[in-house]
Amino acid sequence: MASILKRGKSWRVNIPHRGQQHTATFKSKAAAQEWAGKTEMRLKSYISGQAGKTKTVADALKKYAAEVSPGKKGARWETIRLAKFETYAFADVFLADLLPYDLAEWRDLRLKEVAAPSVLRELQLLSSVFNTAKMEWNWMTENPCKFIQSPPNSRPRVRRVTEIEIESLKIQLNYEPGVKIRQAKQLTGAFFLLAIETAMRLGEMCKLRADNINIEERFVELIDTKNGTDRKIPLSKPAIEILRDVIATDVTVGSEVAGASFRKACKLAKIEGLHFHDTRHEATTRLAQKLDVMDLARMTGHQDLRQLLRYYNATPQEIANRLD
Repeated sequence: MASILKRGKSWRVNIPHRGQQHTATFKSKAAAQEWAGKTEMRLKSYISGQAGKTKTVADALKKYAAEVSPGKKGARWETIRLAKFETYAFADVFLADLLPYDLAEWRDLRLKEVAAPSVLRELQLLSSVFNTAKMEWNWMTENPCKFIQSPPNSRPRVRRVTEIEIESLKIQLNYEPGVKIRQAKQLTGAFFLLAIETAMRLGEMCKLRADNINIEERFVELIDTKNGTDRKIPLSKPAIEILRDVIATDVTVGSEVAGASFRKACKLAKIEGLHFHDTRHEATTRLAQKLDVMDLARMTGHQDLRQLLRYYNATPQEIANRLD
């Protein structure tokens, strides 16, 4: 209940709400009463979720992008996806009027454009926005994502990197171990070979600095990785050779530029269906022939051993050779 008190020549309004005090000062009692009435109605609407009658999906997307996304590691890509959502038809719908049907229709159209795992990730992000709107902002009474079927997640990628492809990409990226790196694409080539040796992600390698690399003790220390932990990566002799080149150059490259260079190199080399992240599959499969499962998990950073199976793609021939 609002309290309106006269303080000298002014009127001060105070409205307690969920442990917070909403206050304002006005020159007249009438203005104070008007503000108090409107504010109490607004606060009540938030409690009941009726704010959804004045807030659209786009409003929720913008608020989430401004207040929640910046605290995440993938903030940049998440804000891009949130902005993309604003171009779809459901963005103009009031939250109170948003139906599971609206999202199911979007899901089906989206599945014609991109693969199911991409749609699943986008749907999970939308669900997070609506959960936040419900639980923290009181803009919704229910999350409509709960009432639609998620697209089936596809099988894990089993793409291996062949030796012919490795040699072709070394040529296109103009990188050879031991040769001074003078261009960003050469550094991308170094990271490509290093990823196959270590299972490091492109973003992790792009953030490497000289003080993260210990050549003498043969390890690289990664700080604040994707899963929020630090980890040390043991180094093979070929990895050390590549890292000497990385330390010796003044060239730097971001993950976006490196990714673009890699895709261009694949196109020039006429290599189809290869993603940079496939090096993580390749490295894990190769390392599994040398390390036991616990050491392998420590090196790749997997906390759930079951996830390791997604990256282990040994051929029957490779397994058979180990039986002899």
